[in-house]
Amino acid sequence: MSAMTEILVIRHGETDWNVDKRLQGHTDIGLNQAGQRQAQALARSLENEQLDAIFASDLQRARDTAQAVADVQDLPVQIEVALRERCYGGFEGLRHVEIEQRYPLDFAAWRARAPDVRYPAGERIAETMREFSARAVGAVTALARQAAARGQQRIAVVTHGGVLECLHRWSQRTSFAVERDFDIFNASINRMRWDGEHLHLTQWGDVRHLNAAVLDEVDR
Repeated sequence: MSAMTEILVIRHGETDWNVDKRLQGHTDIGLNQAGQRQAQALARSLENEQLDAIFASDLQRARDTAQAVADVQDLPVQIEVALRERCYGGFEGLRHVEIEQRYPLDFAAWRARAPDVRYPAGERIAETMREFSARAVGAVTALARQAAARGQQRIAVVTHGGVLECLHRWSQRTSFAVERDFDIFNASINRMRWDGEHLHLTQWGDVRHLNAAVLDEVDR
């Protein structure tokens, strides 16, 4: 069997909207101070792992997290718009409690993980969960195929929490209806291997690089 390509799927660092439980979606929110420190700690944790390529969503929070890694690896960040977070339409910019108050039926459908419900439009038209998953999984598997064809052994993909959830569910063959039983952390490293047809989960939610001692060292 030929060697499989390792995919490091990384969530962006923390933003103020993450802290405030405000839905971001396609809204372009930058990292907060904690998120910037997380990105630096992430980069240092990977400095002894050779990456062949680094890809990122075009949204600033993902781009800036990827750039920290790229600076250490001396690689360019390759932007892939298809790695964006799900578009939530009119939900974007609202805190969870505000969504529940303003759109109670749609909020219930969101919590129930209904795959084909389209939430009310806002500045942009919302994606259904099924549409979003097809986009997210398609984007990452396309990058994996491309990497394998080029003989690349390890690539990093810096993206968003919703994309991570779709990849976890697809790799584990878990339906949308099943309640999520895994964590999705800011600046976490999630390792998968591509066998030519499928992504296999090998490590999930690694945030050892974000412990207090490491983050203190980043500030020095």
